[in-house]
This record gives sequence, C-alpha cells and structure tokens, in this order.
Amino acid sequence: MSDTVTTVTTTPPQVAASLPPVGSGIDYEKFLDCVHCGLCTAACPTYLETGDENNSPRGRIYLMRAVTDGRLELTDTVKGHLDLCLDCRSCESACPSGVQYGRLIEPFRIETQQRELAEKKSRPGWFQSWVLYGMFPYPNRLKWALLPARFAQLTGIDQLAERLGLLRLLPEKLRRMHRLLPTLKSREPRLPEFLPAIGPKRARVALFTGCVADAMFHHVNWATARVLQQNGCEVVIPRSQACCGAIHYHSGAGQPALDLARTNAAAFQSSDIDAVIINVAGCGSMLKDYGHVGEELAKQDHLLRTSLDGVAHKVKDVSEFLIQLGPIAPRGDIPLTATYHDACHLCHAQKIREQPRELLSLVPGLKLVPLPESEICCGAAGSYNLTEPEMADRLATRKINHILSTEATALISGNAGCSLQIQATLKQAGSPIWVAHPMEILDLSYRGLKPPAL
Repeated sequence: MSDTVTTVTTTPPQVAASLPPVGSGIDYEKFLDCVHCGLCTAACPTYLETGDENNSPRGRIYLMRAVTDGRLELTDTVKGHLDLCLDCRSCESACPSGVQYGRLIEPFRIETQQRELAEKKSRPGWFQSWVLYGMFPYPNRLKWALLPARFAQLTGIDQLAERLGLLRLLPEKLRRMHRLLPTLKSREPRLPEFLPAIGPKRARVALFTGCVADAMFHHVNWATARVLQQNGCEVVIPRSQACCGAIHYHSGAGQPALDLARTNAAAFQSSDIDAVIINVAGCGSMLKDYGHVGEELAKQDHLLRTSLDGVAHKVKDVSEFLIQLGPIAPRGDIPLTATYHDACHLCHAQKIREQPRELLSLVPGLKLVPLPESEICCGAAGSYNLTEPEMADRLATRKINHILSTEATALISGNAGCSLQIQATLKQAGSPIWVAHPMEILDLSYRGLKPPAL
C-alpha cells in the first residue's frame, strides 16, 4: 500500500507568468473543507482497489489544491490520478465535514481541458469527437448506429465473428462497446407527447427520456410512463428535450454541457408541470446540478442561471417522486428473488436509497436480498468503462462476485450505465441473472405479466 503523495515539482516560470494555475476558478474554500481525516478512503472504489493515497478523495484534493496553489505542476502522472476518479461521489456520503468533492473534480477537469486546448497540448481524439460527443448524446444517431448490431444479434453474425476472432481487429474501445451491448429488444412505438392519467388525476409530470437510455432502454421509458399513469399522473414528453450534458460535463467539456442544459431548460420550463421525472441516476444527478452548472459556466447570464435553477428544483427521480406522491400498490405476483444495486449517482449524489426499495417491497411475491458493498461503484461511471478499462473491469468483477454470492435470479438497478456494465460482466461470467430497472418490475406487476427470468 502506498500512502505517499505524488512528488511536488515546480511549475515553469514562463507558464506561471502567462496563465493562472488550473483550479483558480474554483471557490478555494471548498478545498479547505477537507480536513484530511481519511474517513472517505474506505468508501472510495479506486483506493480500495489500489491502496494508493493519490487515488483516494483526500489525496486527489491535495493534488488539486497543490496545482491551484502553484506548488505542483499538472503532469501526466497527476492527471492520471485525477482521471482515475470515477466521480461516483461515495466520498461525499462518507465525509463528516460535508466536502463537496464533485464541486472540485468536475470544474477542475473543465479547467484542465480548457488549458490544454488553449496551449494546444491536446485535442479530442477520434473516439471522443465521433463517439462520446458526436453519437452518444444524440439518440437518433445512436439508434441508426445500432442497426448493424441489432441485425448481427438477430442473425447470430456477432457470435460467429467473436468465435472467429474477427472482433479483435476492431480498436479496443469499439471492442469494449460491443461487449457492453445488451440484447437489443424490438422497439416499442415512439412515446407520444402526452399520456393521460389512469384513474383520478393526481399530478402532471414531464418525462426525461435521455440519449443512451432512449436508444438502448426504450422499454424502460415506456415502463416508467405506464407506472406514472397507473399512479394518476398525466405524462408529457417534450420533443425538444436533449441529452442532459453529463457526458460532456464529466469529461471536462463545459460549453457543450451548458448548451444542452439551456435546451432542456427551455423544454421543461412549463409552469403547469409538477415535476420533471428521471429514471436514470446519472441524468437525474446532472439535471439536479443545473443550478450549480449555471453558477459555474454562465456567471454573466442571470436569466439562464435562473432558468436552469428553476428546472433543477423540479427534477425528481421516479422512485423519489412516487414515494412522495404515495404509490398505488401493484397487485400482480412477481415470484423472484432479487438483489438491489445502489447506482452511485442515485445514492451518493441524490441521497436516494430507501425509496426504490420501498417501491419494490410493494410488489407481491418479490423477495429482496441484501447485496454486499451495494454502494460501491460497479465501474460504469458514464463513459469511464471505455476510457479507464482496467479499473472498470476490476470494479465490475468485484461487483459481480458480490451479486453471485446472493444467489439472486435478478439484479435491479436504477441507472442505464450500471445495467450495461453489470449485464455485460454477468454474461462474460456465464450467469443468467436478469438485470432490470425498478420500473420494469412495477410495470409487470401492474399489468399482471411475468418477467423473462421466470
């Protein structure tokens, strides 16, 4: 185990004289909130795996603060420790001092990318430009890109290509994307712009459909809409909505993230909407952070900041909203033994833990068994499993070993990225465990249907 903080090196005088240190735009008091007690280390996935203090939250805060102070040069080694952070926010749950770690690592990454672009040290590569930024945030583009994969799955060509070793000819990131692909279901019709409440109207809500989630988990959006209807909600699906911006924001691309936030603020600004409903933990966390994003990236635009803050206050995870509304209990029997994985941006960023479990406890026949280390990241973390494959695989293996120890026949989680990561690793391990969203379970129970795991 290494507890040594990366060696401090001096920033070249000519650089220091021309540009302020990276991190200068961050409220310095946020660094000082950390008292370096170390209680966060036991909750940090990368520290648990490496035992390296530089890969712990307090170690990374020390590094960022040292760079901001001009005491440490932002070398590739320092960046490597910061890039290895999943931004899972588990340290925030563990911290007794209330350190807002996400308010440090995210703007620090944005300033790092801005500095590198300004100094022309680097620019986005083909994968970042064409896939992360050019395809993932656009569900229609992603749907078209998935057509060959859908055809390959239907015909078995993908399995043949894997047996023949042809997939090894692809670039590593594309191979990983192929491995993460779930079995692509036949798409239901496009969600209409309006769905009426079933029974007495209790609320009017807008449904955020997402980008990757809409392309790969369209059935979960339908299930969410039907569950909301069953609970007396009118459901509005604005056509003008866009990607939440998390893909850009968490990788340091601030301006595109702000542009997407502006689009969503306009799409969800209607005063007659009681809540903006999210069924993906990562998207929900980002949308709830719009107020902070506005303060950070739109300092001079008061109207935009006000608009972003207004939308942020209406955002609710679907489980959070239903518990507040008072759920109508479903009646259909779902005789499954399942375990629940806490998505990081649901339990740590949004502090939502008991609500999904409370909803699932209403389902007749469903038995929930506890999952060891339920709140430790599975390694998905948005695009992390594509950009940091070695650590992502280590965390996925750790998670799958715990899932298998429960002897459950289903794994339930409220985040698309977690579902992709976990189902792919279970498949690789030869396990038939069904990976489902809480809304899929409730929807089946409301409709009196049985899950595919039976």
